Amino acid sequence: MSSPGMSTSISSSAQRLMFTLFLLALLILVASVLSSDTAMPTQNMSHKERTELREEARDMFYHAYRAYMENAYPADELMPLSCKGRYRGVTPSRGDMDDILGNFSMTLVDTLDTLVLLGDFTEFEHAVKLVIRDVQFDSDIIVSVFETNIRMVGGLLSAHILSEYLQKQVDVMHWYKGEMLEMARELGYRLLPAFNTSTGIPHARVNLRHGMKDPMLKKSRETCTACAGTILLEFAALSRLTGDPIFEVRAHAAMDALWKLRHRGSDLMGTVLNVHSGDWVRRDSGVGAGIDSYYEYLFKSYVLLGDDKYLARFNRHYNAVMKYVSEGPMLLDVLMHRPHAKSRNFMDSLLAFWPGLQVLSGDLKPAVQTHEMLYQVMQMHNLIPEAFTVDFQIHWGQHHLRPEFIESTYFLYRATGDHHYLQVGKRALKTLQQYAKVSCGYAAVNDVRTGKHEDRMDSFVLSETFKYLFLLFSDPQDLIINVDEFVFTTEAHLLPLSIAQLGNATFSFRQSDEHNVLDFMRTCPSSNKLFPEKVRKPLRNFITGSCPRTSSGKRLSALDFQASNADHLRAVYDMGITMVSVGDRSQGKAKSHEEGEMGLQFMQEMLELTKIQSMNQLAQLQAVAYATDEKLQDWTALMAGPSHFSPELIGEQFVEGDIILAKPLRACDEKLNQEEDGDDARGKVLVAERGDCTFVSKARLAQKAGAVALIVCDNVPGSSGETQPMFAMSGDGTDDVLIPVVFMYNVEFSKLAAVMKRREHPLRVRIMQMVEFKRWQLAKEGRQNDTTASTQKPDREL
Repeated sequence: MSSPGMSTSISSSAQRLMFTLFLLALLILVASVLSSDTAMPTQNMSHKERTELREEARDMFYHAYRAYMENAYPADELMPLSCKGRYRGVTPSRGDMDDILGNFSMTLVDTLDTLVLLGDFTEFEHAVKLVIRDVQFDSDIIVSVFETNIRMVGGLLSAHILSEYLQKQVDVMHWYKGEMLEMARELGYRLLPAFNTSTGIPHARVNLRHGMKDPMLKKSRETCTACAGTILLEFAALSRLTGDPIFEVRAHAAMDALWKLRHRGSDLMGTVLNVHSGDWVRRDSGVGAGIDSYYEYLFKSYVLLGDDKYLARFNRHYNAVMKYVSEGPMLLDVLMHRPHAKSRNFMDSLLAFWPGLQVLSGDLKPAVQTHEMLYQVMQMHNLIPEAFTVDFQIHWGQHHLRPEFIESTYFLYRATGDHHYLQVGKRALKTLQQYAKVSCGYAAVNDVRTGKHEDRMDSFVLSETFKYLFLLFSDPQDLIINVDEFVFTTEAHLLPLSIAQLGNATFSFRQSDEHNVLDFMRTCPSSNKLFPEKVRKPLRNFITGSCPRTSSGKRLSALDFQASNADHLRAVYDMGITMVSVGDRSQGKAKSHEEGEMGLQFMQEMLELTKIQSMNQLAQLQAVAYATDEKLQDWTALMAGPSHFSPELIGEQFVEGDIILAKPLRACDEKLNQEEDGDDARGKVLVAERGDCTFVSKARLAQKAGAVALIVCDNVPGSSGETQPMFAMSGDGTDDVLIPVVFMYNVEFSKLAAVMKRREHPLRVRIMQMVEFKRWQLAKEGRQNDTTASTQKPDREL
């Protein structure tokens, strides 16, 4: 984790990246640099000892958790030496450091998903009830956008996801109806004013009640790269879980703006920039404080969302870092515009996340080296200091119980199976017990040379540090969930890989000339091979010293083909197939008759696959159809999205009725369409605007009012199904909605509203599957010569 202005990089374990044995047979050259002859622990750890350490990690968590709950809750943090809570505006101010505090019980929210991983469902349920009852965001307080997003929004989303998971898998918490998702949405909206800048890069801070109108924020100009670039995972998940695209749109825009500000010669980023002009304020470039989790979120955005451009961007930056910043096992900041000039002679502890990210991206050797260097620093000083010099002396002596080193240790163990990393984890655990444990929790160390404590226990101690320790000593069967099906955010919150299936507003690099195939091939092994686009499941193969090659013995099928894969491009070229840009008339020629036959079969498969994909996409769409003439002869349809909580209209099923507007329009009032000026909703198709309450709440009220169907229209001007992904509205787990409910974007509904306004009589609409409407239209065209049909209303046959 990080203090304000600095960012933590917690690489994700959910990425499904698991390699097999890696032989740690080399004694890293760091040992000689450090002049340390300390023997490296290499003996295997018994199952008994590992179990004991897992339980000790559990006990450490509860010692800190209970100290917080009994002495600090509902404060944001525990002050372990004072044994009381830290409240914003009450406890003596620490300056900008207090911008992480919002008087919203941050430690409890940040800790919720750790309780699930520990299998403590009873305490998790109790904690969720406390959060729903006590936490509110309408406070006149300026907070860090970055910290509030990763700790609070991420914590609420992860807890919501796991609550629904436990409902299904463990048969508990049936009372939960998505309250934390709504809390996350509310908090997201309170952060959105920070994004109103000329560049799209968010301000560093925002007032929870007044947005950017707070006088204290009038001179707000600067933010760090990590602060602006560590938003997308949480905001994309928030959009896809709520169906509200604004969060993901703003986060993508911020990432795009940051990418444009890279130095085009070095591909490096600076650390601090002006959010209005885009000018760099600090041009130091490294992988530590102020920039770290930007790199992490580039890679994890590709893993979670499947957007190729983020993989390409990560690889460009990664190659630059390894070229200019990496000095053997050390990582030293340089100037982005003069990358051969070092900008400082010390390293900060936040860079300890980097080996974990290298493991996830497949570059294991330098990960082992940097991790070993950090382990030697820890052995030299007992705890890794906040910053240390190139000769490994203390630069800043604090130790804030940060999780980054333990996180990287965990990923290296998962990647290699080498018990060396269990021994490293044991050393880290025992060191925390010896130097940080106090009677009321765990206290940060003010100076590792003296061991003096600081009255501080950050929320990330419970959210990350103890979580990664527990995971390190746990076997997969020890856990209630399969962590390989999740991405861990920078705050170690869990987001499921299935989020990508809820809709994808991202686009492939093939639609842009910004990247080329080389951007997807520069890591070793290639991330295209480790993370195929269609699945990103764990692999258990590790390649030492060379990049893997695709076998040429198996014929490439259209289903497996990826245009971002250089080996696939070579394979189709050998078949005589050339992929060209529009206007390029170059032709391919098969290398042999056999290759030509394979190419023909490949193209036939590709055509069939395209047809299947088009039909599958069409089958998901709903149609709101209406007649364009008074005789009900000619009909047209506008696209709409389905819902998960209402009956699915399939085959020849449809619902028909006159369309009316809800009063009040957002349909969140129990007296829906019961006022004197409201039309009777009974037997009608009701239209409600998105906002103020959940989709399913609107549906229940519409059903109660007697409507036969509900259309929810978007409240974002200009939104359209032509440019944005259609999504299925989610419910709360209770299946009591019996009327069809569909969603229309703003542009499509505006067309419908214009027709409603022109008609003297109520407009009659049909809600049905789009694919059935298309079939119905084709059938009508085949019967146009039937004069009887021309004078009748379209029949029920679809």
